[in-house]
Parts: sequence; C-alpha cells; structure tokens
Amino acid sequence: MSPVASELIGNISEKVTLFLVGGTKEGFESYEKRVYGFPGDPLPDPITGTDMLYSSGTTGRPKGVKTQLDDLPYGELPPSTLGLILLFGFHEEAVYLSPAPLYHAAPLRFVMITIRCGGTAIIMDRFDALTSLELIERYKVSHSQWVPTMFVRMLRLTEEERNRYDLSTHQVAVHAAAPISVHIKQQMIDWWGPILIEYYAGTEGNGLSAVNSQEWLAHKGTVGRPIIGIPHILDEEGNDLPPGEVGTIYFSDGRDFEYHNDPEKTAASRNEKGWTTLNDVGYLDSEGYLYLTDRKTNMIISGGVNIYPQEAENVLITHPKVMDVAVLGVPNEDFGEAVKGIVQLRDMTEAGPELETELIRYCLQHLAKIKCPASIDFEKELPRTPTGKLLKRLLKDRYWKGQEKRI
Repeated sequence: MSPVASELIGNISEKVTLFLVGGTKEGFESYEKRVYGFPGDPLPDPITGTDMLYSSGTTGRPKGVKTQLDDLPYGELPPSTLGLILLFGFHEEAVYLSPAPLYHAAPLRFVMITIRCGGTAIIMDRFDALTSLELIERYKVSHSQWVPTMFVRMLRLTEEERNRYDLSTHQVAVHAAAPISVHIKQQMIDWWGPILIEYYAGTEGNGLSAVNSQEWLAHKGTVGRPIIGIPHILDEEGNDLPPGEVGTIYFSDGRDFEYHNDPEKTAASRNEKGWTTLNDVGYLDSEGYLYLTDRKTNMIISGGVNIYPQEAENVLITHPKVMDVAVLGVPNEDFGEAVKGIVQLRDMTEAGPELETELIRYCLQHLAKIKCPASIDFEKELPRTPTGKLLKRLLKDRYWKGQEKRI
C-alpha cells in the first residue's frame, strides 16, 4: 500500500470512512466487501448527476459547493454544458491543453467537456511556460485554458523561446480565475492573435460572463456581458449602484447553490432578495459590460480610504524585473493598515533597497500615492495554487500574527 495512504490514518476525521481497493489494512474497510451483494443492474430511472467540488480556499478553508441538479435522463448534457460547448467552440476534432491539475474546477470541467465532445485532452503534470508552447506544436492543440500568472511566465520567456514553436493550430485560448492586467492581456493578443476568450464565474456557478478578444479590445479590462444570471453592483447597504461605481457583485436569475454542511456561509452569500455573491468587487459600464476590481476580502482600509490592491498589482507586474507580485494591507499604528508590496523577481540577486525604491517610483508614475506600496519585501516565490490563484491569506498571516486579521 502506498505510504501516502498509510499517512491518512489518524489524520482524517472519525466521520470519514477509508476504503482500500484490492487488499486489507488496519484502519481501512475493504471496498470489495462493502459493495458485495449490491445489485449490479442499472437503476430504473437514472438521471445525469454532477460533481460537487470544493472552492480553492484562497481566502479561507475550502467550501464544498452543491450546485443545482437538473432532472435530466442519464447521458443528456445540461443546458449550461451545451452553452459552454457552443461558447468556446468545442467539437470532436478539438485538442485541449490543460496546463493545470484536474482537482480544480475549471481544468476538470473543461477536460470533461472535451471528452464529451469526442475531442482529445492533453494534461500537463505541472505548468511550465516553454513546455506549454512545445505541447501546442507537438499535439496541434486547438483549445487551451490559462490563468494570468501563466501568461506572465510565458511573456517573460526570451523572444527566441517565444517564437520557437508553431502555434498556428491554436484557435481558442480561454482564461479566467483572476483579474488580468490590461497591459498583459494586450501583449498576449499581440502575440497569439485575437483568440483569447475571458470568462468570469465561480465554482458556485451562480453567474457567468464572457468576452472574446474583439469585444475586449473595444472595452479593455472587461470580463464581458452576462450569459448566466444578471449582475448587480451593490453598496454596503445593499443599494444598486449606477454604471461606473464600484461595489460588490451580485447575481440574480442565476443557478442556485449551497455550501455543503455550512448554512451560515450559504446565508451570507445571499441578500434579502435572494441574489448571490462570491464577494468579488467590480462595476458595470453603461453598455452592461462587467469589470472586476478585486475580491472584497482583499480590500485595504488605510486612514479610512478603501484601496483595491489589484490596481497596484496590475502596474507592478508590468515592470520588466518583476516575475510575480502581491499587494496587501499590513498593520499600521497611524492608519490602521499600510499598503505593502511583496515581489518575486526574475533575478532575485537584484533584491534590495535600490530596487524597492525603483518599484515604488514605477507604481507612482501610474497610480495615486495612496494606492502604491509604502514598502516592498522580496520573496523567492509567492504561494499560489497549481491553477495560479494567489493564496494571499498565507502572506497576510505573516504580518497579522498576534493581531486582528483582515482575511
């Protein structure tokens, strides 16, 4: 038996039963004995089920998400899945590259869609910028999905490396999971052509917006117009805000969901009208295009002013010496919180006070002083999930230890 399986004993809740297939071991039940005697005949009225995934846990403990189950005969595709197939142009000849692991929602579901269409899925063990480009050429990849961090890594390759492989079969490059810098996305479209499709949604599935490259170029920064649900921007009192004003994003008329065994979090995700939120912050323009500002939990309050760190992150990531960046609020005696930058460099030997000053000045060239870091720390690597989501709560813990945390 795998040593990893042995380590589970004693580290799992007593409410969880561990099964072992093809053998016996103390602490495990035999899978074969448990299923013996159950009928093997098909159910008389089977329906198409769905997965129950857990959120990535970037802001806290992962939550099990139970989504609305459609009463469909077994084998039929839900309307939402059919919609995604049409939106992203999947078909039986599609070759989909997944640079992220399948224990996250989007990679899993896009691989499942590919297979349901009869296409081919190429799944990487882990993301590597140059290997990704090589696989697109080798397998004549037509579809792929990415997160902004992956784009940054590929853009940091040398010009020779970026142009080494034939990417002409690449027709659709989907991206999501986090807001992307306008500058970074523009560079990707300049490189790959107008094949990028961005969407905004969560594991909860309560709403979905999407935008292709042509629309995005006319509305830079948007995550598109709604496809599932109707977005609303609300202030702290729950009032609708007019176009251009930033507030919490809610969806009405979307798909229902609940958090598994957590009625309090389920209730907290709804307002009195029954609209649901993932606690993301953004705004709508006059044409109904949605723009993301940040997550509500990431907001910094310094001297009574609300600061969204994504703005500074989008600026700093464009500096040629920066590989990755996080901006967060740290304790400050005078203002409650101060803006702190945490930067991973392309060459960590350059870290020091001189480069810290250079990066702060670079940010000040693009943003108001209050939005820019007052100080910058350098790290060899920032904590991210394999899908590229920044685990900002782990960074906050270092600075808020022993104090009241804002996570």
